[in-house]
Amino acid sequence: MDGTLINTEVHWMRAETLLVESYGGVWTHEDGLTLVGSSLWNSATILQGRGVKLTPTEIIDWLTDRVHSEVKNGVEWRPGAMELVKELRARNIPTALVTSSMRLLAEGLAATLDFTAFDVIVAGDDVENNKPHPEAYLKAASLLGVEITDCVAIEDSIPGAASAVASGAHTIGVPLHSPLSEGNGYDIWPTLAGRTVADLSALFQSKDPV
Repeated sequence: MDGTLINTEVHWMRAETLLVESYGGVWTHEDGLTLVGSSLWNSATILQGRGVKLTPTEIIDWLTDRVHSEVKNGVEWRPGAMELVKELRARNIPTALVTSSMRLLAEGLAATLDFTAFDVIVAGDDVENNKPHPEAYLKAASLLGVEITDCVAIEDSIPGAASAVASGAHTIGVPLHSPLSEGNGYDIWPTLAGRTVADLSALFQSKDPV
């Protein structure tokens, strides 16, 4: 979700900065980049190390509420993402939103749309093990009633791509803030702009499942 479909990383980084600074610490843009794609529980531990005197759950709730307050009135979709989702839906291809963010934010994104974009949402608070563990993708495939090897996963971060590859899904990396590179079990697409269902189908014709 964050960074793949919508560009919310700036909101997360701003929230992290405000939280750390409220406890007298310093949080830079470079610090924020280290958390891209990371689970919120891992992020909470790191923020505690920067002086935030809250429990992990309190940190997650604070960050989630802050980001939700900024994006609830609309979000910036990444190039080509909305168009691809709409084509998938028009062709009745099952879709799942798999995110490390909380369900509050995932459902908030879905609520901004004037069509049903996802059959299934698997959020960070729906699994025991967050990305890079494959649990979230495996759960999404199970809920959709499909084999994971028949799925395509699109990710923008290193932990997310690792999760998708480990699950067995055909994986596409569309970098935003993370230095994704070829040779890690996934294909690199610089952007989703102009990409169609035909491009996704071609993944199954060109090679065996990862």
